Amino acid sequence: MPQSANDIDESSEEMEEELKSKSEVKREMHKLQDFAQSLIEMSKHQRSRLPLSEDIKDAMILADKISNKHEALRRHIRHTARILLETDLEPIHHAIEVMANKHQQETAKFVRLEAIRDELIDQGNDAVEALITEFPQIERQKIKQLIRHAAKEKKAEKLGKHYKNLFTYLKENA
Repeated sequence: MPQSANDIDESSEEMEEELKSKSEVKREMHKLQDFAQSLIEMSKHQRSRLPLSEDIKDAMILADKISNKHEALRRHIRHTARILLETDLEPIHHAIEVMANKHQQETAKFVRLEAIRDELIDQGNDAVEALITEFPQIERQKIKQLIRHAAKEKKAEKLGKHYKNLFTYLKENA
């Protein structure tokens, strides 16, 4: 018989865990096994960037050693899934998402820098002042010189060295 509200909460949580059907538990374990296999298939460099516990790191090292033994690897994946069951997976999933999204972030930054470069060439001093207020580390004289040379190239319709130099300077300083 529960004696307080806290006891009622604990007993209801226990009942919910008991109410999971056998097939639901199996589905969860299959998902964990798939996740464990995806971790094992990652390169060592990618795994080194993940926040893995020592137990999981040890399991990954062993998996690398037995990767050519199919049945042993299958059993090891199941073992790794059991370890993952006791682990908070949220930080690992977040790190994987960041790794997957890094390329998209780089592409977006590249596009933004191209837009800034074109805006600087088209608008001149007004755009330079706005850029310097946003990025104070940019040298006013150097950026104006790069813009002047890039604008000459654009006017001559021969985009080349200075146009690229302006982009490179923005990439390094903005």
